[in-house]
Amino acid sequence: MTAPPRWIALPLAAVLLVCGVIGVQLANGGGTYEPLRPADPCAERTATSRADGIDGLTERLVLLGVNDAACRLGVTREALTLELAQSGARTDAEIDALRAGLLSAVRQMKKDGSLPPASDLVDEALDSANLNGLLERAIRLVPDSVINRALRTDDVLERAIEDLDLRALLANLDDQDDLERQVEAAVTEAVKESLLARLRNLL
Repeated sequence: MTAPPRWIALPLAAVLLVCGVIGVQLANGGGTYEPLRPADPCAERTATSRADGIDGLTERLVLLGVNDAACRLGVTREALTLELAQSGARTDAEIDALRAGLLSAVRQMKKDGSLPPASDLVDEALDSANLNGLLERAIRLVPDSVINRALRTDDVLERAIEDLDLRALLANLDDQDDLERQVEAAVTEAVKESLLARLRNLL
């Protein structure tokens, strides 16, 4: 038997290869492919962070808080993030849901034991504060046990969230594509200010 001429052998080989690839995809469920559905924002979830300290804490807080806010509003997390990243006025429902979501995230983190003691956050807050040297040294001398008896991390976070002007924050986003990063930065600063204000009261 003679081999097929070269002009027909190459196209034939290409057709066989394509059929082989399609066969493998069909054998692995390619014929029933469905796009992934967005995750249910009302499903209980955990949040992890690669960052440490206050940055890691607020990153997890915002992840859980936005998810909870989406659940309250009856939309997906992706839809809420896109909506909040648009220019224009925010509704009272969006502001209330986001604040309630952040507060709910604090309660969840307290419940699962992932909130660090307040003393773990003090050095970082002092490092970024513009305090006079005497006051800073005095705060650093306060024993951790005294700080942790006087300050609860969940209380510091809740006060920071309550004082946060979410409407102004969302109205002044300078990067519409990175909503969560900017909310995290604002929450981080609010937590540091809240912590320092309460530390001053200890002296």
